[in-house]
Amino acid sequence: MTITTIDTASVAPANTASTLEAWLPLVGRVLIAAIFIISGLSKIADPAGSMAYIASVGLPLPAVALAGAILVEVVGGALLISGYKVRAVATVIALFSLATAAFFHNNLADQNQFIHFFKNIAIAGGLLQIVAFGKARA
Repeated sequence: MTITTIDTASVAPANTASTLEAWLPLVGRVLIAAIFIISGLSKIADPAGSMAYIASVGLPLPAVALAGAILVEVVGGALLISGYKVRAVATVIALFSLATAAFFHNNLADQNQFIHFFKNIAIAGGLLQIVAFGKARA
């Protein structure tokens, strides 16, 4: 009679923690990018309104600013989701978020602007996590 042994060390059980670590960075990038892509698409849908808003805060060259915002939001958001050069992309979008907070949401006496200001600051914080750790933990 021959007894066969099975090497159980080579058959690893599914590890939920490592599965989450593999997928959560992508999910986080998608969730952060969504607000930028939606915002960029809304600017494409109403360029005149977007340029009027840009001009209303005193920024020069609203058409150029609009093109830059659309580029950062739509292309940057798509690149963030794709995982391509996420540290560089997240840096640009974080700076964009901080600039947007400073130029467009600086009336902190207005509760709505106060909320938008700190929303942008929080988003920049999340993006800085991507800058620090990249697209996934290895």
